[in-house]
Amino acid sequence: MENSVTEKREEKRNLESIPVGSLRIIPLNSCKNLGERVDSYLVKWRTERENEHKSSIAFAGYQRDSYILNARVPRFGSGEGKGEILESVRGTDLYILVDVCNYSLTYSMGGYVNHMSPDDHYQDLKRIIAAVGGKARRITVIMPFLYESRQHKRTARESLDCAIALQELIKMGVDNIITFDAHDPRVQNAIPLHGFETIQPAYQFIKGLLNNVDDLKLDSDHMMVVSPDEGGMGRAIYIANVLGFDMGMFYKRRDYTKVVGGRNPIIAHEFLGSSVEGKDIIIIDDMISSGESMLEVATELKKRKAGRIFVFSTFGLFTNGLERFDECCDKGIITKILTTNLIYQPEELLKRDWYISCDLSKYIAYIIDTLNHDSSISDLLIPNERIQNIVAKYKSGALKKQ
Repeated sequence: MENSVTEKREEKRNLESIPVGSLRIIPLNSCKNLGERVDSYLVKWRTERENEHKSSIAFAGYQRDSYILNARVPRFGSGEGKGEILESVRGTDLYILVDVCNYSLTYSMGGYVNHMSPDDHYQDLKRIIAAVGGKARRITVIMPFLYESRQHKRTARESLDCAIALQELIKMGVDNIITFDAHDPRVQNAIPLHGFETIQPAYQFIKGLLNNVDDLKLDSDHMMVVSPDEGGMGRAIYIANVLGFDMGMFYKRRDYTKVVGGRNPIIAHEFLGSSVEGKDIIIIDDMISSGESMLEVATELKKRKAGRIFVFSTFGLFTNGLERFDECCDKGIITKILTTNLIYQPEELLKRDWYISCDLSKYIAYIIDTLNHDSSISDLLIPNERIQNIVAKYKSGALKKQ
């Protein structure tokens, strides 16, 4: 069974400690599908798990048919809303999941239909926390795309929205905030005395690539990792080191005399690194927004006679649509694009031949299960061993047989 050794180790670790409180999760509507998948894993594991202490009062509510707590955020015709908790939350170890990027949800305001913005989703999160009213034993917010994380530092007279949001959640009684691939992890300095984890889905990307492409040569002579800008160097260095590949980087030359679309336009992408000729390339970044710079980087690599290009991006926003990516993939510039299901994925994206979705629901379920037992998640945050295991299986051909 896939990852059976890792799973057994984690299961055994979780058995040894008493839960912090009765486990409950609230996936807001924006995160409903992901939340239901996480819940199904938790139900399965806890039903199968052997524990001599299950009958003790400390394990009350340990096994349930569902860990999802009934809550909702109804809206008035004026567009105003309120959070409602529809069953007891007292003494629970509560995990709230929210996807601030889910633009598919709508509400009515004065007869008009509004699509929910990140601000709307953030307000709904606060409404649910307010409805809990401090009665939960511990509150952990799982926000895969960190709200306002692109506004992470001050360069002029401007707001620091992400830092303000983190401080606001802590003041409302949130104990821990878990996010994925924060645009700049240093934003946690806004809440230095509280729990903040930013998690890299490196293992899921590598697993997704190896499961879908069967003729890769995993060595530095045939593959290379490239960062599309200087800000993503840390991600590229980790992937390159753990796989034993060389690494390259692009940096952006910008025109600082102009502002277009809220930023200085890019004049050119300059490459730093060894030759990419004939090598398959992994480009890794935290998000694909419009995708403009990603497509330019891939085009520049092709001009340098690179082989196949695989794009890893935690968040596939695709804010300008998918047509340019269709065109780019049809021309053979990009072979596959891998993003996660941590944020909303439109059906039209899931149907694309060039797209690979990396499921993080099992990973989130492991994190929740482990934290509920107050155990260390360090081996979940640093997946070196799991990456080496799946690479070894790929090289031996065992991965195809599963």
